[in-house]
Amino acid sequence: MSRFWKIALIVIAVLVVGGVAFRLLHKPGQTAGAGRHGGQAAGQNGGPGGANGQDNTPVPVTVEPTVKQAVPVYLTAIGTVTALNNVTINPQVGGQLWAINFKEGQAVHKGDVIAQIDPRTYQAAYDQAVAKQKQDEASLATANSTLDRNQKLVANGYVAALNIDTYRNNVNQLRATVIADEAAARSAKVQLDFTKIISPIDGVAGIRQVDPGNVVTTTTAIVTLTQVQPIYVLFTLPEQNLEAVHDSFQNGAEKLEVIALDRADAHPLDTTGTLEVVDNLIDTSTGTFKLRAIFSNPKSTLWPGQFVNVRLRVRTVAGGLVIPAQAVQRGPDGDFVYKLKPDQTVAMQAVAVAGEVGDSHVMVSKGLDEGDQVVTEGQFRLKPGSKVQALKPGEVPAAPSPTDADKKKSKRRGGSDS
Repeated sequence: MSRFWKIALIVIAVLVVGGVAFRLLHKPGQTAGAGRHGGQAAGQNGGPGGANGQDNTPVPVTVEPTVKQAVPVYLTAIGTVTALNNVTINPQVGGQLWAINFKEGQAVHKGDVIAQIDPRTYQAAYDQAVAKQKQDEASLATANSTLDRNQKLVANGYVAALNIDTYRNNVNQLRATVIADEAAARSAKVQLDFTKIISPIDGVAGIRQVDPGNVVTTTTAIVTLTQVQPIYVLFTLPEQNLEAVHDSFQNGAEKLEVIALDRADAHPLDTTGTLEVVDNLIDTSTGTFKLRAIFSNPKSTLWPGQFVNVRLRVRTVAGGLVIPAQAVQRGPDGDFVYKLKPDQTVAMQAVAVAGEVGDSHVMVSKGLDEGDQVVTEGQFRLKPGSKVQALKPGEVPAAPSPTDADKKKSKRRGGSDS
């Protein structure tokens, strides 16, 4: 009997707690409040007087007019910066490297002596060639004198004519020897001059590959010089752009403008360049063709091996229709904008985007006329036929005036508070 009463007491306690909880969760005041809030929410979300309903409350939006202007048409690509000239400096004669006269990473100028090889062996060879030339020149002078004396004696019969031929041939032979000596002396002088390694271009010196004191040969690379002013940018475009580029490149009175931008497309890296070369073939594996532009690069902001974003201006459209890019929306049937109508409502207008204009605008080829007002902010609250409050960019919407219903609610709240 004791166990039975314990179980009975537990069951009664559970029922009491359940009843109290049910009364607390289902108070009449809360149900009515929930109904009131639900009615308000319904009114706000599509019911009578709601923002999504067919009421007279205009939706504040920002609008801007379609403007007509000259629009440059650009083709975009990814390019690689390459040096105008890239020269690996190798000695033209062998010997011990005496000195390095450049600083790594610093600019060198054409004609500068950037390294010196031991010249003593080549100086001796040059001196020997010059001495041999002078010796043969002296022999030639003696032969000429002998020929002149004997020619005067032939007429008197003191010298045979056969001997004159011998003297004349000896002069010609020595004259040829002197010419050969002159060539040998010039060759020796060239070899001597090669001991001074001279920069062939204006450029920037890289990291040196050999230190002074080492014996170098004609296969030893000393340093690589890179010319960066001016500089090239190589890039590729799809083959469908070939006709437009080729026509503008061949028929244009001015060279095509090329802009090189950083990886984020934020700002140009250099002054405007010009298109210099359109390659003469299309890569069949990628369906692209190569182009090369040249930039003056006065501040060396473009560096060999750097990747850049390239914009090539192929033509300029006179009187293109331009709108802000944020006005264009993507729908299931293509691009569209919300166009402001004279009765301050909006309508969906299909448009065709012809290209980008800078970073914030686009050009449309059809769907709009000059002066048409398009919505640029607040589109997410619109649908065709929505009443709007048209604002200029940066303008703040005016506060809405209280309605009669709001006034009645305010009076009721005032009476209850009193």
